[in-house]
Amino acid sequence: QVELVESGGGLVQPGESLRLSCTASGRVQSIPAASWYRQAPGKQRELVAAWTGGGATRYAHSVEDRFTISKDNAKNTVYLQMNSLKPGDTAVYTCNALVRSRAFTPGFEVWGQGTLVTVSS
Repeated sequence: QVELVESGGGLVQPGESLRLSCTASGRVQSIPAASWYRQAPGKQRELVAAWTGGGATRYAHSVEDRFTISKDNAKNTVYLQMNSLKPGDTAVYTCNALVRSRAFTPGFEVWGQGTLVTVSS
C-alpha cells in the first residue's frame, strides 16, 4: 500500500509564495514520474506541472514562469514551488505519481487527497 500526502497549502496574499509537498509513504522504491493538478471551484481539473522520465518538466502556460516542480528521491517527495501567486491560482492542488514498489517493475499510479491554496487580499 502506497499513500501520497500533500502539505503546504494555505491562505496567502497575491504576490506571495508557497511550496507544496507531496510525500509517498509505504513500499516505495522510486517515483519515475509525478504531476500536480489543480481544480478551482466550478472548473475542471487541469494539469499544472509534470516531472517526467529523464527529468523533463512541463507546465501549464498560465504558470510556466512562476511555478517549479522538483523531486527529492531520498525523501520520496515531490515539490511544487509557487511564486508570484495570483487569485486565479486559488484551487485544490492534488499530487499524482507513478510509483514503483520494486525495481524493474512498471509501477502504478497513486493520487493524493489534495491541499487547498487560497490567494486573496
